[in-house]
Amino acid sequence: MSGGNIKDFDEITSFLGDYGFFQYLIMVVLSLSTITCGYTGTIVVFVSDTPEHHCRVSGNSTIGPDSCSRYKVRGNWTETAGPSNDTEPCLDGWVFSRERYTATIVSEWDLVCDSAWKVPFSTSLFFVGVLIGSFISGHLSDRFGRKPVFFATMALQTVTPLIQASAVSWVMFCVLNCLRGVGQISNYVTSLVLGSEILHSRARMSFSLLGHSLGFGFGYALLPLLAFFIRGWRMLLVASAIPGFLFIPAWWVIPESPRWLLQKGRLEEAEMVIRTAAKRNRVPAPEIIFRTDECMELTKTKDEEKHTYSFLDLIRTPNMRNITILSVIIWMSTSMVFYGLSLNTSNLNGNAYLNCFISAAIDILTYIATWVLVNRVSRPTLLFSMLMFCGIMLLVIMVLPEDMQIMLQVLALVGKIGVSAAYCFIYVFFTELIPTVVRNMGLGVASTAARIGSIICPYVIYIGEYSKILPYIVFGAVSIMAATVSMLLPDTRNSKLPDLTSQARPVRGCCCSKETAEAQSDATVKA
Repeated sequence: MSGGNIKDFDEITSFLGDYGFFQYLIMVVLSLSTITCGYTGTIVVFVSDTPEHHCRVSGNSTIGPDSCSRYKVRGNWTETAGPSNDTEPCLDGWVFSRERYTATIVSEWDLVCDSAWKVPFSTSLFFVGVLIGSFISGHLSDRFGRKPVFFATMALQTVTPLIQASAVSWVMFCVLNCLRGVGQISNYVTSLVLGSEILHSRARMSFSLLGHSLGFGFGYALLPLLAFFIRGWRMLLVASAIPGFLFIPAWWVIPESPRWLLQKGRLEEAEMVIRTAAKRNRVPAPEIIFRTDECMELTKTKDEEKHTYSFLDLIRTPNMRNITILSVIIWMSTSMVFYGLSLNTSNLNGNAYLNCFISAAIDILTYIATWVLVNRVSRPTLLFSMLMFCGIMLLVIMVLPEDMQIMLQVLALVGKIGVSAAYCFIYVFFTELIPTVVRNMGLGVASTAARIGSIICPYVIYIGEYSKILPYIVFGAVSIMAATVSMLLPDTRNSKLPDLTSQARPVRGCCCSKETAEAQSDATVKA
């Protein structure tokens, strides 16, 4: 194909440079926004933790053999009175230890014993919200724009915990937990897409790995520090909401994606964004930035406006269909293993605050290492190596004697390095694979598949009650399967972002040529 307005976007706007004040401003602001996403997803570790507890005793009972029963007292204030072997439920409620927390939702609403199922259920509802957000945010962003969806979901993620902190019942808490999940993932994915479409290829990679992912990691690391000083769940939620208000002025700093504006035929607005960037970088801009003779695709773009893009466009052409199928498999597998090992890390013996911080520190170092490697190795090879490394480390656990628990935990932690790198890298890789016109929708579908994987992983962990190594075998096998499949993906290193579905790359070994896909896509649009 000849050069197009979106296909050659990086070339046409190259006068801005890769790094300038404008690019640094975008990278910093959008990266800082992911800090809230980092602790929103894991704050449940402290908000819903179960403190040590026992039955509240009265004059005719004593502390029982477990936390769900108490001993009855023989007699009634006589010299023969004393504890008996007869037990009864905790009729007067429970006494919770305040050594670690002043209050959690468990101690607030007695979510123990027969009501203990409500704790994981409330956490599951957060992931249900994440799933819903993954599914709808992409469509909304592709239709109404990246900027309004980014700020709307930031507002949702900020206001919801404030209301949740005043919850008067467990049911109210659960509903708001679901809404918090919707805001968290929608804001995270939209900010990644917005930054990736504004920045050029070199700056885009630094933003995605060093900025966006590190911001998420720092948010995760900030959580145990906040929780250590704020021991009550309500005030912890209030504290988590405060940073969101600091992003209100960012509305006048962050522009709409010029790529998205061009795809919508809003040429004047796209030029205004680029001219503003040129002023901030103190570089001269051409009198006409997007010339029609240089933008052969512009006419097609206007024709495409007659075609409203939907999820069907993700599977309409062979190339898009293959990429979508592979994205679902890889994202679901990677998320299942990542969250499975993360939950395992949080359950390690020792101080809960320290364990959480160590897990976050490992993720941060992994993101930096991924950034160092990302432009030195082809994308499919790098993803393959990450997932294969994780899978091998987990399968090695099979040969360990059952009494070597420390070595088991070390191998699981080392394996998490590989899947953590893959988890942040797939956002970068698939942003480059999915065209602009359906990018947020495509990432939304992939992220939805990832949430299904994260919902499945607790059940895989549960089978550990029957065999401690079985969950690791499952996670290892899934990781190796995803690694094998990832080698089918095309390499996008040093390539421009595709913008039309006709520009989607064929997967390796696919007999469908790019020209065939373009013809099919054009025929679809004109139909």
